[in-house]
Amino acid sequence: MERQQEQDLTGKVVIVTGASRGVGRQAALYFAERGAKVVLAARTVDPDPELPGSLGEALKAIEAMGGEALVVQTDLANRADLQKLVDATVERFGGIDVLVNNAASTVGSVWQKKFLDLTFDEWSNDFDINLHAPFTLMQLVTPIMAARGGGRIVNVTTGSGEVFRMTEEHVPPGEVVGRNLVVPSYFASKRALDRLGNVIAPELRKHGVYVIGLHPGWVATEIVSARLEAQGFDPKEGDNRPVPPSVPARMIVYFASCADPDEYTGRLFWAEREMAELGVPAEVTETERTAEERLIVTTKV
Repeated sequence: MERQQEQDLTGKVVIVTGASRGVGRQAALYFAERGAKVVLAARTVDPDPELPGSLGEALKAIEAMGGEALVVQTDLANRADLQKLVDATVERFGGIDVLVNNAASTVGSVWQKKFLDLTFDEWSNDFDINLHAPFTLMQLVTPIMAARGGGRIVNVTTGSGEVFRMTEEHVPPGEVVGRNLVVPSYFASKRALDRLGNVIAPELRKHGVYVIGLHPGWVATEIVSARLEAQGFDPKEGDNRPVPPSVPARMIVYFASCADPDEYTGRLFWAEREMAELGVPAEVTETERTAEERLIVTTKV
């Protein structure tokens, strides 16, 4: 593959789930920097002493840079909240161009339990958040995107399991992750999301909607960094250090703005590898942006 030109995102409407922290928050900031109108969805609206980051803080950061954003408190396990998210977006901005299914269930008792100790409620909750919510949102936004000429869906998945680990991928220290690489409900639901994207891509393509899976790698989110520091590791040092959220966030924006998404639809990519092999810069400079805008392909979102 070769790096594609990136389209102008000014005025595009982007929903980012899990936007209160980590990859989602960074992606939301990048979209806002590119002129998109960003809808921030998560459960944490106000600062929580036990969890870093909130939608309110993300909103302030976007407004400070002159961007426009909307906060919609959303419980991804609640179907009514998903409908509310889409309705609020259309009411405020008139439509939807990009959906980033980034939110995931990454905390809770399932991360310390073996398979035989899992309850069905714990199992199904991970599927509600990691699979059923993206399924519902993709169904809701596709007709809206199609009516606007097309759109993009980026599903943020995971590779932190032996079923998908690449030889060049960093391996988190065992002392830190513990059982994190064998959480049945988390990885089973994420694998299902990967396959769902493969299967529906041909159908969505007919509507001008392109669905792309992105494996972010082991990322130094606020929660991961706190866990590392608590156990004496520096998240910015060492051969096996996690990548910063800016890497997957930048690739989310790339796939949401590339000129020919047909090359990528239905496929699964690894952020760090693709960023290096395609030569995608960490940030698009003003000079690059001006040059790219002269080459914008207007037939696709």
